[in-house]
Amino acid sequence: MSAPVAKKAMPKGEIADSLACTCGLEKSAVVKFLKDLATLAGKEVKGTGKFTIPGICMIKTKHKAATKAGTRLMFGEEMKVKAKPARTLLKAFAVSALKKSV
Repeated sequence: MSAPVAKKAMPKGEIADSLACTCGLEKSAVVKFLKDLATLAGKEVKGTGKFTIPGICMIKTKHKAATKAGTRLMFGEEMKVKAKPARTLLKAFAVSALKKSV
């Protein structure tokens, strides 16, 4: 048996083509819209910590606290652990409508 061939995700150009055909717009207008949407999402996530694209996904920030250096017991052995600074992570969650459609 051979492994199934994985399909590649649609690049931005194909997404723009598809949306332009569906909506009856020019491809350049759709590309500009996608660029503006990405800019808006970045601004909103940075400011409020949350951005939702209706029907698709919700992007949230999550704060991870700093960790101290020291020794920790892992798998029955003591191991040295380096300190890590605090950081902000981005998480994306599919909305329930998208989950139900898959």
